[in-house]
Amino acid sequence: MENSKQIILFDGVCNLCNGAIQFIIKHDEQDVFRYAPLQSDLGKKLISQRNIDSSNIDSIILIEHGVAFYIKSDAALEIGKQLKGYKTISSVLQWIPVSIRDIVYDFIARNRYKWYGKKEQCMIPTPELKAKFLS
Repeated sequence: MENSKQIILFDGVCNLCNGAIQFIIKHDEQDVFRYAPLQSDLGKKLISQRNIDSSNIDSIILIEHGVAFYIKSDAALEIGKQLKGYKTISSVLQWIPVSIRDIVYDFIARNRYKWYGKKEQCMIPTPELKAKFLS
């Protein structure tokens, strides 16, 4: 694993989450991120190493160098800060108290399968994107 990259753990069977990962890849001009499904062995290992209670987080985790990590709306906004054209809006949205942001985040997370659907298995990246996904 490249130590200089931040890792995004995502729900590999969620259509909304897979769409978000495709969006991030497209806008990650500085090549900051690498990706792994929460359901993968690596995803489970990284969660366990950081003592993250995965029963409360089932959609996105951002892992920075070492043991630092962000969850829920904090993860989404930290990711946005690295994407071209989204730094300002992410910085402004961080002024909203995390308790309010996470209420909205949790509502979307609870309904994501109903609204966007679910895959039978985790996304398989194209050959061009395979290097960005960790296994």
